[in-house]
Amino acid sequence: MKCSHLISLLGSFLVILSLQAKPQHVTTKSNDVIISLGKDLRERLFPVANKQALFEDDQTSFIKVSQQELAQITEVAHEEFNRCGGFMLHQEEEAVQFWHERGLAFAAQKMLTLNYQINQEKTVKTFISEVKENRIAQVIRKLSSYKNRFYTSDTGVESQTWLYNHWKQLSANRSDVKVFRWNHDGWPQDSIVMEIQGKSSDKIVVGGHGDSVAGWWRRERASAPGADDNASGIATITEIIKVLLDGNYQPQNTLVFVSYAAEEVGLLGSKEMAKSYRESGENVLGVLQLDMTNFNGSDWDIVLISDFTNEAQNIFLGSLIDTYLPELSWGYDKCGYACSDHASWTAQGFPASTPFEAKKGDMNRHIHTSRDTLSRSNDNAEHARKFAKLGVAYIVELDN
Repeated sequence: MKCSHLISLLGSFLVILSLQAKPQHVTTKSNDVIISLGKDLRERLFPVANKQALFEDDQTSFIKVSQQELAQITEVAHEEFNRCGGFMLHQEEEAVQFWHERGLAFAAQKMLTLNYQINQEKTVKTFISEVKENRIAQVIRKLSSYKNRFYTSDTGVESQTWLYNHWKQLSANRSDVKVFRWNHDGWPQDSIVMEIQGKSSDKIVVGGHGDSVAGWWRRERASAPGADDNASGIATITEIIKVLLDGNYQPQNTLVFVSYAAEEVGLLGSKEMAKSYRESGENVLGVLQLDMTNFNGSDWDIVLISDFTNEAQNIFLGSLIDTYLPELSWGYDKCGYACSDHASWTAQGFPASTPFEAKKGDMNRHIHTSRDTLSRSNDNAEHARKFAKLGVAYIVELDN
C-alpha cells in the first residue's frame, strides 16, 4: 500500500466520520463479551425485541452476549447456517474502535486498486509442476493425529510445536528464512510464523488457522482431528513453502507464512497479528487465507469468497486460475459474515482473499466433529493440491 492507498484511507476516514455517528461507550457485565456476527444469524438467535445490537450495518451486528450464549451461537451457526465458528470476539475496550476501523478499511478496499499483472509464466509453471499430493496428505495425517488442536489444550500447543519444528527443518539450509512463535498473552497456543526475507520489507502473507474444535462443551477434551478444518489449509501452506524453498526461490518482497492460533473462538490470533502489522506501519501487498482446501463438495473446484475480501485481488486470483489451472472450474460465493482469518486483515485495511474448497451450501458437514478425518476426502489430498498450485502462482506473480 503506497502513498495513494494512504490518501484513500484518509479520504475514507473523513467520509465515514461525516456519515456515521459514534456509538456510545459500551459497558458489559463481568461475564459478558462483545461479538460481531452476520446480521442474519443475529436475527435468528436474538430478535431485536430481545437483544438490541450495539451497532450494525446491512451485513454485520455487534452485540453483547454472555459466555454461556457463545456455545449456542456456534451450534446454530454451524448446524443451520453452515458456518464455521460464526462470530468474531472483541474485547470491550476495542469494540467501538474496531467498528470504526472496519468501516474505514472496507471503504478503503473499494477504492484500492493495485497493478496486478501475470508475466511470470515460466517460473510459475516450473514451480507448480513440483506440487506433490502425497506430501500434503502426510501433513494432514500428522496434524489430524492429535486428539484436538484446541487453543487452550495441551495438544493444541503440541501440534503447533510440531509445525514449528517441521518448518524449521524445511528451511534449515536457508539463512534468509526465520521461523518463530508469535506468543499470545491470553492463551497458551502460539501462532507459528515463517518469514522468507526479500529485497523489500513489503510483505505477502499466506496463512490459515492451526487450531481445531469439536462440540460445544469441554472442548479441551473433545476429539477434534480437524483434517479438513484446518489441517488441510496448513498442509497446503506447508507444500507451498516446500516447493519454493526446494526451488531456491529468492523473493523480491518478504514472504510471511502463518499458522494462526485461536481462529475457532473468534479469529483471535489473526486479529492480534493484523492489528500489530497496521500499528507498526507494515506494507502488506496481499493476504491469502487457506481455510479448508480438501473437501471437493461442489461442481466448482475453487470458490472465491466475495464478502469481507478485496475485489481486485479476487479478480487477480480468478485470472491466475484461468492462466495456470485452466482445467479447473471456479466461481464466487459469500460467507455472509467474517468466516475466517482473512476478515482480520480486511478489517485492518489490507487486501485479503480466501479461496474455498466448495460453495458454502456444499461445504464439509463433518467439520467440528470427531468425523472430520482424511477419509472424508477419500484418504488423499488431490483437492488440496489445486490450492497449493494456486498459492504458488499467487506468490510468484504478486511478488514480481
